[in-house]
Amino acid sequence: MHQTSIVQRKRKSLRRQRLARRVLPFLASLFLATPMAGPVTKSMAGNSHNEVRMPKVDFSPQAQFDHTLRTTYQALGAEQEGLRFETFAKAMTGYLNLRQAGKLAEDKQTLTVVDFDLPSTEKRLWVLDLAKNEILFHTLVAHGHNSGENEATNFSNTDQSNMSSLGFYATGSEYEGKHGHSLRLEGLDEGFNTNAAARSVVMHGADYVSEDFIKQNGRLGRSLGCPALPLDQYAQIIDAVNGGTCLFLNKSDAGYSSRYLNQEAAIAALVPTATNHTS
Repeated sequence: MHQTSIVQRKRKSLRRQRLARRVLPFLASLFLATPMAGPVTKSMAGNSHNEVRMPKVDFSPQAQFDHTLRTTYQALGAEQEGLRFETFAKAMTGYLNLRQAGKLAEDKQTLTVVDFDLPSTEKRLWVLDLAKNEILFHTLVAHGHNSGENEATNFSNTDQSNMSSLGFYATGSEYEGKHGHSLRLEGLDEGFNTNAAARSVVMHGADYVSEDFIKQNGRLGRSLGCPALPLDQYAQIIDAVNGGTCLFLNKSDAGYSSRYLNQEAAIAALVPTATNHTS
């Protein structure tokens, strides 16, 4: 009896080994066919409510436009130079509209911004080179005599008003006039600055636009409506911005509106560039 049980145990062991040799390859193939890992959608604790969600990326034209404006603003270092993003975005929107409309020189990418939200005692004119992302000038600029004392609060398109006129301009040609070397300006916003040429509103230098004048009077001197510049910089600025570049005179909450602040047209002008940068 004892010998018989030993023989039976050996036979059972051999059967188990043969079964194992048949089953193991099948289990191995099943294991290999099962994906080792998929998208991680649950936490390590196995909580089905704690799904890991990837942030959605917005590639819409509006998002590309906003991103490109922010990127350009940062590349210029405009915030460090006191140019507020809201003013910059408004100026850029008009600039892009004017380029789309063929109102500016095609071979120049210069934008000059004047922000009359700031008082005359602060540097409130910026000349931006958008091709090189550089601020070429940041300086003082005067407003019209009847626009206000230290702050410009009143604006007009009327001849002999002696006020500044808001809006978008295209720079013209240089000439020698009663203020010396000067730059013609073409007002482009109907009802706001289109009488600029008739009013002889031009860019020129003036001795009342200086830090010394501010120290003596508590403000800059004032023009008859021209964006007058410091004598030690006006010639260089005129040379940089002449010949069909964009000038924007800003004032918030002054009733100003413009067809050139059409954001759809600005997006159409900028999005192809933005797409190239993001591809």
